[in-house]
Amino acid sequence: MARICVYLGSREGNTPAFRQAANTLGNAIASRGHTLVYGGARIGLMGELANAALEAGGKVIGVMPDHLVEREQAHFGLTELIRVPNMHERKATMAANADAFIALPGGIGTFEELFEIWTWGYLGLHDKPMGLLDTDGFYAPLLSFLDNTVSHGFLTQATRDMLMDAPTSAQLLDALEAQLS
Repeated sequence: MARICVYLGSREGNTPAFRQAANTLGNAIASRGHTLVYGGARIGLMGELANAALEAGGKVIGVMPDHLVEREQAHFGLTELIRVPNMHERKATMAANADAFIALPGGIGTFEELFEIWTWGYLGLHDKPMGLLDTDGFYAPLLSFLDNTVSHGFLTQATRDMLMDAPTSAQLLDALEAQLS
Protein backbone atom coordinates (compact mmCIF):
# COMPACT_ATOMS: atom_id res chain seq x y z
CA MET A 1 0.00 0.00 0.00
CA ALA A 2 0.99 3.65 -0.28
CA ARG A 3 2.77 6.00 2.07
CA ILE A 4 0.75 9.20 2.20
CA CYS A 5 2.40 12.39 3.42
CA VAL A 6 0.03 14.85 5.04
CA TYR A 7 0.82 18.51 5.63
CA LEU A 8 -1.38 20.20 8.24
CA GLY A 9 -1.48 22.57 11.16
CA SER A 10 0.29 22.21 14.47
CA ARG A 11 -2.68 24.21 15.77
CA GLU A 12 -6.28 22.99 15.83
CA GLY A 13 -7.90 25.98 14.15
CA ASN A 14 -11.11 27.51 15.37
CA THR A 15 -13.73 25.10 14.11
CA PRO A 16 -14.42 21.48 15.09
CA ALA A 17 -14.64 20.57 11.39
CA PHE A 18 -10.84 20.75 11.12
CA ARG A 19 -10.28 18.31 14.00
CA GLN A 20 -12.93 16.01 12.57
CA ALA A 21 -11.29 16.09 9.14
CA ALA A 22 -7.91 15.18 10.65
CA ASN A 23 -9.52 12.31 12.57
CA THR A 24 -11.43 11.06 9.54
CA LEU A 25 -8.38 11.21 7.27
CA GLY A 26 -6.11 9.47 9.79
CA ASN A 27 -8.65 6.71 10.22
CA ALA A 28 -9.19 6.38 6.47
CA ILE A 29 -5.47 6.21 5.68
CA ALA A 30 -5.01 3.40 8.19
CA SER A 31 -8.24 1.59 7.27
CA ARG A 32 -7.20 1.51 3.61
CA GLY A 33 -3.87 -0.04 4.57
CA HIS A 34 -1.72 3.01 3.85
CA THR A 35 1.08 4.40 6.01
CA LEU A 36 0.85 7.98 7.26
CA VAL A 37 3.92 10.21 6.91
CA TYR A 38 3.70 13.59 8.64
CA GLY A 39 5.66 16.15 10.64
CA GLY A 40 5.84 14.11 13.85
CA ALA A 41 4.09 16.45 16.30
CA ARG A 42 1.75 15.44 19.09
CA ILE A 43 -0.04 18.81 19.10
CA GLY A 44 -2.80 20.42 17.02
CA LEU A 45 -4.26 18.80 13.95
CA MET A 46 -0.99 16.90 13.53
CA GLY A 47 -1.56 15.04 16.79
CA GLU A 48 -5.21 14.39 15.94
CA LEU A 49 -4.27 12.89 12.58
CA ALA A 50 -1.52 10.66 13.97
CA ASN A 51 -3.62 9.45 16.90
CA ALA A 52 -6.54 8.58 14.62
CA ALA A 53 -4.28 6.57 12.30
CA LEU A 54 -2.66 4.76 15.24
CA GLU A 55 -6.02 4.01 16.87
CA ALA A 56 -7.18 2.48 13.57
CA GLY A 57 -4.14 0.18 13.61
CA GLY A 58 -2.11 2.07 11.01
CA LYS A 59 1.58 2.72 10.67
CA VAL A 60 2.66 6.30 11.31
CA ILE A 61 6.05 7.79 10.43
CA GLY A 62 6.83 11.20 11.89
CA VAL A 63 9.70 13.40 10.74
CA MET A 64 10.81 16.15 13.09
CA PRO A 65 13.81 18.45 13.36
CA ASP A 66 15.83 18.21 16.56
CA HIS A 67 14.95 21.71 17.72
CA LEU A 68 11.24 20.84 17.79
CA VAL A 69 11.86 17.52 19.54
CA GLU A 70 13.71 19.43 22.22
CA ARG A 71 10.72 21.79 22.61
CA GLU A 72 8.70 18.69 23.58
CA GLN A 73 6.44 18.76 20.56
CA ALA A 74 7.34 15.27 19.28
CA HIS A 75 4.88 12.39 19.34
CA PHE A 76 6.78 9.47 20.89
CA GLY A 77 4.00 6.92 20.34
CA LEU A 78 4.52 6.63 16.59
CA THR A 79 5.56 3.57 14.62
CA GLU A 80 8.72 5.51 13.75
CA LEU A 81 9.99 8.99 14.60
CA ILE A 82 12.77 10.17 12.30
CA ARG A 83 14.86 12.99 13.76
CA VAL A 84 16.56 15.35 11.34
CA PRO A 85 18.84 18.36 11.88
CA ASN A 86 16.67 21.06 10.28
CA MET A 87 13.47 21.96 8.42
CA HIS A 88 15.03 21.44 4.97
CA GLU A 89 15.93 17.86 5.86
CA ARG A 90 12.47 17.36 7.31
CA LYS A 91 10.76 18.25 4.03
CA ALA A 92 13.19 16.20 1.95
CA THR A 93 12.81 13.18 4.25
CA MET A 94 9.03 13.41 4.23
CA ALA A 95 9.01 13.63 0.42
CA ALA A 96 11.42 10.70 0.06
CA ASN A 97 9.19 8.56 2.29
CA ALA A 98 5.94 9.39 0.48
CA ASP A 99 4.05 8.10 -2.55
CA ALA A 100 1.39 10.85 -2.43
CA PHE A 101 0.72 14.16 -0.67
CA ILE A 102 -2.31 15.74 0.99
CA ALA A 103 -2.70 19.16 2.59
CA LEU A 104 -5.29 19.74 5.29
CA PRO A 105 -5.96 23.15 6.83
CA GLY A 106 -2.89 24.75 8.32
CA GLY A 107 -0.82 27.89 8.37
CA ILE A 108 2.34 29.20 6.80
CA GLY A 109 4.29 25.95 7.26
CA THR A 110 1.56 23.92 5.57
CA PHE A 111 1.41 26.36 2.67
CA GLU A 112 5.19 26.35 2.26
CA GLU A 113 5.35 22.54 2.23
CA LEU A 114 2.46 22.25 -0.21
CA PHE A 115 3.83 24.78 -2.68
CA GLU A 116 7.32 23.32 -2.52
CA ILE A 117 6.18 19.76 -3.24
CA TRP A 118 3.92 21.05 -6.04
CA THR A 119 6.85 22.97 -7.51
CA TRP A 120 9.02 19.86 -7.32
CA GLY A 121 6.33 17.99 -9.27
CA TYR A 122 6.12 20.78 -11.85
CA LEU A 123 9.91 20.63 -12.28
CA GLY A 124 9.75 16.87 -12.83
CA LEU A 125 11.50 15.96 -9.57
CA HIS A 126 8.63 13.61 -8.72
CA ASP A 127 5.40 12.39 -10.31
CA LYS A 128 3.50 11.66 -7.11
CA PRO A 129 -0.15 12.69 -6.78
CA MET A 130 -1.00 15.74 -4.65
CA GLY A 131 -4.27 17.03 -3.28
CA LEU A 132 -5.99 19.48 -0.97
CA LEU A 133 -8.66 18.39 1.49
CA ASP A 134 -10.98 21.39 1.27
CA THR A 135 -12.50 21.04 4.72
CA ASP A 136 -15.35 23.44 5.37
CA GLY A 137 -14.28 25.51 2.32
CA PHE A 138 -10.92 26.33 3.91
CA TYR A 139 -9.05 26.14 0.61
CA ALA A 140 -11.83 27.60 -1.59
CA PRO A 141 -10.19 31.07 -1.78
CA LEU A 142 -6.83 29.50 -2.68
CA LEU A 143 -8.41 27.28 -5.34
CA SER A 144 -10.14 30.32 -6.83
CA PHE A 145 -6.85 32.22 -6.79
CA LEU A 146 -5.07 29.34 -8.54
CA ASP A 147 -7.76 29.21 -11.22
CA ASN A 148 -7.40 32.98 -11.61
CA THR A 149 -3.64 32.49 -12.04
CA VAL A 150 -4.41 30.15 -14.94
CA SER A 151 -6.80 32.65 -16.54
CA HIS A 152 -4.11 35.34 -16.32
CA GLY A 153 -1.54 33.12 -18.02
CA PHE A 154 0.88 32.59 -15.14
CA LEU A 155 -0.01 28.94 -14.61
CA THR A 156 -0.94 26.35 -17.22
CA GLN A 157 -4.10 24.32 -16.76
CA ALA A 158 -1.98 21.14 -16.75
CA THR A 159 0.07 22.46 -13.83
CA ARG A 160 -3.08 23.53 -11.98
CA ASP A 161 -4.58 20.09 -12.55
CA MET A 162 -1.60 18.46 -10.83
CA LEU A 163 -3.10 19.68 -7.53
CA MET A 164 -6.35 17.81 -6.96
CA ASP A 165 -8.94 18.87 -4.43
CA ALA A 166 -11.95 17.31 -2.76
CA PRO A 167 -14.26 18.15 0.14
CA THR A 168 -14.01 14.73 1.84
CA SER A 169 -11.24 12.33 2.80
CA ALA A 170 -12.88 9.48 0.92
CA GLN A 171 -13.12 11.45 -2.33
CA LEU A 172 -9.55 12.70 -2.11
CA LEU A 173 -8.11 9.30 -1.22
CA ASP A 174 -10.07 7.73 -4.11
CA ALA A 175 -8.54 10.29 -6.50
CA LEU A 176 -5.00 9.76 -5.16
CA GLU A 177 -5.35 5.98 -5.24
CA ALA A 178 -6.54 6.13 -8.86
CA GLN A 179 -3.31 7.90 -9.80
CA LEU A 180 -1.19 5.47 -7.76
CA SER A 181 -2.54 2.33 -9.41
